[in-house]
Amino acid sequence: MSGARYGQPPDAARRRTLLTIASLGLSCVACRDTVGFSFERAEAEAGTPAADGHLLSRPPKEPPPLSTASGAQAIGLDGGRDGVIYIPPGLTGPAPLVVLLHGATGSAAGITRRTDAFALADELKMVIVAPDSRERTWDMVRGHYGPDVAFIDKALTKVFALVPIDRKHLAVGGFSDGASYAIGLGLQNGDLFTHVAAFSPGFFIANQRRGRALFYVSHGQRDEILPIESTSRRIVPALESDGYSVRYKEFDGPHTVPPAIAREAFEWIVGKRAR
Repeated sequence: MSGARYGQPPDAARRRTLLTIASLGLSCVACRDTVGFSFERAEAEAGTPAADGHLLSRPPKEPPPLSTASGAQAIGLDGGRDGVIYIPPGLTGPAPLVVLLHGATGSAAGITRRTDAFALADELKMVIVAPDSRERTWDMVRGHYGPDVAFIDKALTKVFALVPIDRKHLAVGGFSDGASYAIGLGLQNGDLFTHVAAFSPGFFIANQRRGRALFYVSHGQRDEILPIESTSRRIVPALESDGYSVRYKEFDGPHTVPPAIAREAFEWIVGKRAR
């Protein structure tokens, strides 16, 4: 993490616009002229899952057999920026799954270390899919849904073929830009994701709303990158005003994910009762 621009869109004016969109619960279509998004590309992809942020991959009706393989493996869809699938040892049935998204300029390796995801996956018997963004950050942060949605869709198709997944505990989560992206994907894919865990988000944009995912949002009161007053303290009321259930945790700290917060969110995803 370096510099005040970490986890932010390219310029401050654009971030202010996005935060306004988030607080008002507006869609991208409604802010076409103000934000200046690249709708030409999105329209060229009309009818594809990438165009509107809708993921099409689903766990099969006949799940794959339990695999004896475990540990980390490459997603295997790109020779450069790719990502990781982590399968914990000792699975005895369908497992919860978390799609875990890194912050700007980050990577799958960074977000899994930041949240201690593999150790928590071993303990809670959950599968982790941590993709790398196609560029420095996620596509909608740069103006439109597209290649990252398509990549995540293909990654999910692969993991659904590898291991049986518990449809009632299927989550997307992330940190910073990854948290913002997770909220947007969760709103648009509540017919797939049951839970959304957003660690220090900056904004959200959702063209459409599908389903009714549950939300967990955390934010540091001394966040120097995405100040809490203009981000989560506006995002959470916007979600709640739209009827979404949100578990919100503020902590005395900077732009980070404290271990206790990561643990609580992962336990919440798998349905473990709060202590």
